[in-house]
Amino acid sequence: MFSKVRFCSNIDESEGLKYHSTKSTFAVVKLPYKSGGGVNSRAAEGRQQGREEGDDFGIHSFSHYNCAILLVFVAVTTMMDLDSRVYENVVISDNDVRNIVLSYLVHNCFKETAEALLVGTGVQQQSVDFLNDMEKRKAIFHYVLEGNALGAIELTEQVAPNLLEQNEDLHFDLLGLHFVDLVCAKKCTEALEFAQAKLTSFGKIQKSIEKLEDFMALLAYEEPEKSPMFHLIGPEYRHSIADNLNQAILAQANLPAYSSMERLIQQAILVRQCLNQELGKDGPPAFSLQAFLKS
Repeated sequence: MFSKVRFCSNIDESEGLKYHSTKSTFAVVKLPYKSGGGVNSRAAEGRQQGREEGDDFGIHSFSHYNCAILLVFVAVTTMMDLDSRVYENVVISDNDVRNIVLSYLVHNCFKETAEALLVGTGVQQQSVDFLNDMEKRKAIFHYVLEGNALGAIELTEQVAPNLLEQNEDLHFDLLGLHFVDLVCAKKCTEALEFAQAKLTSFGKIQKSIEKLEDFMALLAYEEPEKSPMFHLIGPEYRHSIADNLNQAILAQANLPAYSSMERLIQQAILVRQCLNQELGKDGPPAFSLQAFLKS
């Protein structure tokens, strides 16, 4: 089962949280541009419209919106193709689809696309307060990915006061990232001073001791990326922390830590897997997102 579903395309994204392929637990879907119809040709039309109208709606909104719509379609058809007769009289509300797509856009900080969706569907933007924090959440996410953990901590304290005080594990991970960056930059003296000032207190927490030892062990290697602790340096580790931080900020703001779309697809895949296990060869085959997109 996929623990997360991420969507990316070959369209350059300067908006939102930029995801890259990470662990095998992520279903990463890539749609290469193809002329002659389909999602990406509509995105291309949108980009052309944006260039003509002098704004960036076409650059981002068509690609993000169509990606989201496609994922909703995947989730629904994953269930409906089990026995379409069960769903013959089921009407899918436009409002439900809009809310699912909006949840996806807000969660991933596609602010301009979310605003365009609200305008296009006639929803009063003033009533959607959670749009306001997207720019800061996006900045925090990218700070983590780009090696500015201290900047992420500072901005998090502005956006979500007391969050890191209440979540020691997350605070420790962010401080650890800064330590790792100092080690990789060959600033070992500065790294030691930082560890003594900021990380020593975590040595009293049992669950943090092993990771703290791994952090300190990096100092023993000329090339930390070739050490047994190389996973602390890779992009997967940063993405994991950035995701956890984004979810924690959303949760503190009483917003869902996971988008509705992610939960919908998880549920659809899980139900299909359970049916497959119960019914054996008579059950539906295991769902493959890649195979679905090729069909």
